[in-house]
Amino acid sequence: MWTYVVRRTLLLIPIFFIISVVVFALIHMVPGDPIDSLLGPGSTAADRVELTAAYGLDKSLPVQYVVWLKKFLTGDMGQSIIEKQPVLDMLVYNAPFTVRLGLASLFISFFVGIFLGIISSAAKNTFIDYISMIIALLGVTVPAFWLGLILMLIFSVTLGWFPVSGSGSLSALVLPAVTVGLGGAGLIARITRVSMLEMFNKDFVLLLYAKGLSKPAIIFRHIFRNALMPIITIFGLRLGWILGGAVTIEIVFSRPGVGSMLLSALYRRDYPVVQASLIALTMAVIIGAFIADIMYAYADPRVRDAYK
Repeated sequence: MWTYVVRRTLLLIPIFFIISVVVFALIHMVPGDPIDSLLGPGSTAADRVELTAAYGLDKSLPVQYVVWLKKFLTGDMGQSIIEKQPVLDMLVYNAPFTVRLGLASLFISFFVGIFLGIISSAAKNTFIDYISMIIALLGVTVPAFWLGLILMLIFSVTLGWFPVSGSGSLSALVLPAVTVGLGGAGLIARITRVSMLEMFNKDFVLLLYAKGLSKPAIIFRHIFRNALMPIITIFGLRLGWILGGAVTIEIVFSRPGVGSMLLSALYRRDYPVVQASLIALTMAVIIGAFIADIMYAYADPRVRDAYK
């Protein structure tokens, strides 16, 4: 098991470097630069040259990348060109809001998704099955930002149950978490249903019925346990994607977080903030996949045995 974990961990190193190169190159290919936001009315060409040199933007892109990477690897993410604050401090302040939203969404995704998948498989080809799968299909296909606006209109504007925006209370977390979580719930529900229906056709299930076990006991103690493998895989993948999806919803609900910080930095071409934010969000997806691999290998000895 440890051999598998070490090998998977080492694979993260080249992935990080590839991501850092792509992010750095894409940001600097976007038209405009942060100097435009710093120059005031009446600024001269000499002022632009001076500011460009002060922030090291006069050097070639490879040199800028090497300088930035050396600092990044030592924990120095640089200083925001616009805000004049350390990027690490800004990320540390905003990340908890995004993580809180992501974890709440993850909980909703799996609670609702597994619940719908179980009742749908247990009541195959019935009215309950059809309704559950319709809900799951809507969760997968409806855009998150549109769903967020609809939920805001119904539960905030019309009913007044939850605040429209902000992050000052637990109630302000409900609608954003539900918005992000329902998309994942639809996917998990469909996977849970398919996995459990496959287990229903196994010979050991017929043996359990023959022994006189009740249907709920068979479903929860035996079928669901054996159907967990694909759900475990989705867990790690959704961990990263939900954090990424939280970025869009932060903007819809005007919440602080990495998404709001990233959007503001993109608008003003604040390179250090954009680079750190994108790498953090991308690595969250990669680490989520890494966690899924480890959990899958732990649950299935055949996977880790292949690396011995």
